[in-house]
Amino acid sequence: MREYALTFVIALAVTYLLTPFVRRAAIAVGAVPPVRDRDVHTEPIPRMGGVAIYGGFAAALLISAQLPHLQEVFRTDTAKIWAGLLLSGGLITVIGIIDDRWGMGPVPKLAGQTAAAGILVSQGVQLLWLPLPGMQLSLGPWLGAVLSVLLVLVTINAVNFADGLDGLAAGIVAISSMAFFAYYYVAAVDRGFERQSYPAMIAIILVGVCVGFLLHNFNPARVFMGDTGSMLLGLLLASITISVTGLFLPESQAAPQAGGLGGIHSLAAFLPVLLPLLVLALPLADLVLAVVRRTLAGKSPFAPDKKHLHHRLLELGHSHQRAVLLMYLWAAIIAFASVSLSVLDSPYTVLAVTTLVAACAVGLITLPRLRRRRAARAAAARRSAGGGGSAS
Repeated sequence: MREYALTFVIALAVTYLLTPFVRRAAIAVGAVPPVRDRDVHTEPIPRMGGVAIYGGFAAALLISAQLPHLQEVFRTDTAKIWAGLLLSGGLITVIGIIDDRWGMGPVPKLAGQTAAAGILVSQGVQLLWLPLPGMQLSLGPWLGAVLSVLLVLVTINAVNFADGLDGLAAGIVAISSMAFFAYYYVAAVDRGFERQSYPAMIAIILVGVCVGFLLHNFNPARVFMGDTGSMLLGLLLASITISVTGLFLPESQAAPQAGGLGGIHSLAAFLPVLLPLLVLALPLADLVLAVVRRTLAGKSPFAPDKKHLHHRLLELGHSHQRAVLLMYLWAAIIAFASVSLSVLDSPYTVLAVTTLVAACAVGLITLPRLRRRRAARAAAARRSAGGGGSAS
């Protein structure tokens, strides 16, 4: 665990220290677009903060590769994966820089995302099988490659849609990555796996870069990650999903010591596929609703509007910070409830605690409306009392 803690600190520190330089560079090259109608901020804020995120990610990888206890993670048979991550991450960062500075149409941007996903898959980050009830579905190289690319594209755009309030995307990805890390680490301890691993390493690095950037990006933000950062975070998050899915074989295929389901709840086999969907449930729901809403209105699915979930929280009367924290809370509830159900032997306790916390979260969401109703009733009571006094 100390190795992971050190890697986390490296990623956080490098990202935090790089961000002010990237902010100044963004201002120098003109990556400070004017405020749009759908924006919630009132003054232009520089973008391209994702460059600092990429710098923190790359630095954490390269420095960790020199640490004695982590060198096994960077052994020869995973060298292609690390190279693929750096190359595909670099490509998606360049695409984001172009979009943040000059703008890109949806088709060229999607083509660039597909190219980055293709690089990742070609270097070994690919779905090989999917866990299904009572069986494992072998995908084969071609179907696995296609599904892997699609998963990367969906995750990239879901994170991109979440990037609508200060600190929202970085916080949700940090929560998602922390849930992945907790899941893998607990599962590895339970099954006797090597605790230093590729997916755990990427997860803890993602937590570090997100926290480091959040120190500059939480409301009031001094810099935005832009598409440079949101697409990069989506790419890296998808790489964890794909990698973890193939690590745990069903019980019929492996003994508990070799990765079977013995000693751990059977939901663990399905969690690698479900967890990114569960953690990103709000952004994914926002993505689907936006596509349906715009299509029914006769607009392009990529046409911007001001009807996202975070906009609705603001309309309810929540402050910018409280809306973001509520989105964090829901992401954490879903993610860590899923992890707890997969690794603990007391599902009813987990469900009871989750239900209680979720009920509190619902109460927090409706709090501004309840306050307005209370204030309206008090005002009506005062008017009634004042009218009665005049009549007497």
